[in-house]
Amino acid sequence: MTDPDRPGELRAEDVAWVRVEDESSPGALRRRAVELAERVGLDEQRTGEIAIVVTELATNLTKYAQQGVMVLRLLRRDTLGGVEIVALDRGPGMRDARSLFVDGTSTSGTLGIGLGAVRRLANAYDVYSLPGQGTVLTATFWPAGVDADEPAAGMTRPIEGETECGDAYQVRRTGRGLLLLVNDGLGHGPLAARASAEALRAFRESEQESPLALLRELHTRMSGTRGAATAIGHLDVAAGRLTYAGIGNIAGRVVGAGRPQGLVSMPGIVGQNIRNARETVYDLAPDSWVVMHSDGLTDKWDVGDYPGLLACSPLVVGATLLRDAAVRRDDAGVLVCRAGAR
Repeated sequence: MTDPDRPGELRAEDVAWVRVEDESSPGALRRRAVELAERVGLDEQRTGEIAIVVTELATNLTKYAQQGVMVLRLLRRDTLGGVEIVALDRGPGMRDARSLFVDGTSTSGTLGIGLGAVRRLANAYDVYSLPGQGTVLTATFWPAGVDADEPAAGMTRPIEGETECGDAYQVRRTGRGLLLLVNDGLGHGPLAARASAEALRAFRESEQESPLALLRELHTRMSGTRGAATAIGHLDVAAGRLTYAGIGNIAGRVVGAGRPQGLVSMPGIVGQNIRNARETVYDLAPDSWVVMHSDGLTDKWDVGDYPGLLACSPLVVGATLLRDAAVRRDDAGVLVCRAGAR
């Protein structure tokens, strides 16, 4: 997906999901991360710092974690390039993970060793951990001094056995807030990825801010593909309002402020049939979150099972849900946004 983006907007690509299974994993991941850093033009010092952090995190996963996985992500904003690391595992977990980012602090049998390097070297980092359930840790690397705070974040993971993912997401800024897109190309593999690539291209190039008008524009642009399930939300931050339009089985939910509220999508296939497309408007509390995901995640997750998770970054929230709710028989994609984000 190499089309030019709008100024200031972040584009993230999940380049590799790598199981961290043995002592060879840290070296292999370090080399892959260095290649990504060099590809996006990070200087030698920054590239070396990324190598240090990847090696530390991968070593910790190898020594202490159960079912450790590392995701390497490529970031672009205008002419800037960055690298993002997401480390996930399914145990043993930690009670006070944030305290382990202090140099010299560790807990035997946990991921505590070396986390001070993440705090010192990354533009941004975050962690969420539950004893017995596992840990999600993220570290973001831009050139020194670049603001890495983002109000929304997403992740994708291809079906096992494929390298291309048919699920995709994108965020676009508007004068009053954010436009949020999640797209699930039908099936999986290259043809599904092609449908989603066309959806993202149209989304970036469009001047529309109405989710329904934008959905219809994507429908026209995707007519030469196999089609997709698509949902678009416009978050008006000042008004505390979400306008939402969806076709197909993209799940949308507002969480974090009282009882969760589902977001309505209509039957159909974008690129083939969207006759019943419509918009729905939802009022949002300032402390609520919008979560959108493909059917590659089950809808049985509950943020109430994750005490303190909504105090974390959108990327950590999304990665946690993807780790625990994604199914292996399909591509998976999730997008998470703070409703109060400016």
